[in-house]
This record gives sequence, structure tokens and C-alpha cells, in this order.
Amino acid sequence: MRKEDLEAMDFEELWLLHEELTKVLAEKITAEKQELEKRLSQLYRLDQATPDERTLDPSAPVRRKYPKVIPKYYNPLRPSETWSGRGKQPRWLVAALQSGHVLEEFKIPEKTEATDTSTNEQEHS
Repeated sequence: MRKEDLEAMDFEELWLLHEELTKVLAEKITAEKQELEKRLSQLYRLDQATPDERTLDPSAPVRRKYPKVIPKYYNPLRPSETWSGRGKQPRWLVAALQSGHVLEEFKIPEKTEATDTSTNEQEHS
């Protein structure tokens, strides 16, 4: 519709046109909203799904589950800082090694059954 056609219409005709447009727009907005909610729920299900349950992208690689790794080294200045020996060395360890320390100095002592039983015997005595 051209602007001249709209200007030639009287108030009642314009108002009816306005109501029709409002109804059509409301229907289109509702349909678009439903489509977006459907896509969002699919994405949410994909995010919550295990790799075997993925349906949108079956070619996605399945990630292997790795066991939890026990820390093998600790920072004597801050014993809560540990390193498992895998991956990049932490900053505290790199700095210590550069200052002349040896990796074995930071090793966490392994608990053996002999030390565990001797400490239990001392506690019960």
C-alpha cells in the first residue's frame, strides 16, 4: 500500500486496518516465539545429554572419561598447592626448579600399610 492510499482512507478504515495488522503481527510473533522455544529446548536437551544421546550432531566426537589423578607433588610453602605430574608444571614448581631445587624434593610421601598400622597401634595404646 502506498502512503497516498493510507492518507486517503478515513479514520474507521485506518482503524480496521490497524486491528487486522495487530492480529496478524500477534500471530506471527507467537509462531516465531514457539519456534525459538523449540530450538532452545533442543539445545538444552543436547547440552544435558550424554555424548551417546546427542541427536543434533551425531558426528560429534565422544569424549573419553578419565580417572581422577592423585597429586604426586606439593608446594612446601603452601601444602594445599599440588600437582599430579601431568600437564603443564605449576608456576611455583617451575620457579623452584629454576632456583636449583630437584623435582624429588616436592614428592608427596606415599602412605604404606605398614605406616598406617603403626600409627593406628600408637593411637590405641
